[in-house]
Amino acid sequence: MLIANSSRSDIPEIFRLYKLATDFQKVKFPENQWPEFSQDLILTEVDDNRQFKLLMDGEIACVWAITYSDPQIWEEDENDASIYIHRIATNPNFRGNNFVQRIVDWSIDFAKGKGKTFVRMDTCGKNDGLIEHYTKCGFEFLGVRKLKNTSDLPSHYHNADVCFFEKKLG
Repeated sequence: MLIANSSRSDIPEIFRLYKLATDFQKVKFPENQWPEFSQDLILTEVDDNRQFKLLMDGEIACVWAITYSDPQIWEEDENDASIYIHRIATNPNFRGNNFVQRIVDWSIDFAKGKGKTFVRMDTCGKNDGLIEHYTKCGFEFLGVRKLKNTSDLPSHYHNADVCFFEKKLG
């Protein structure tokens, strides 16, 4: 297993994994799925070294992105001490390998290396199974609320119940 920054050549595979994840969401969570993300968003994340991949035997098994601030989602709880994990998408050929836990373990070291004291995540829709999974991976579930201003956010945040998770680093 290797975690590395995604490259521009990975972008077609990133979009393929997002499409597969969205198709999976349509079956498992019909009330809330990811929209189609813009090429510019992913390109910016790749160029800023904020898009990551987990490789298994040289194949992309999982991708995700991070941000260093998230004020429109975290609103008054935004701080400069966090990294924020977004859009974990797993290659279906590798499901069941508990990549979220591996990403959490990686993110702790990554955040500490950046002088941060929190790792945060959010998810749209009150999904009890996902809440349980993220808490088993070490996150504290902070609750559910609707966001005040979603104008600059992807459409799946519009009028959604958003679940918040945080891991304080020791």
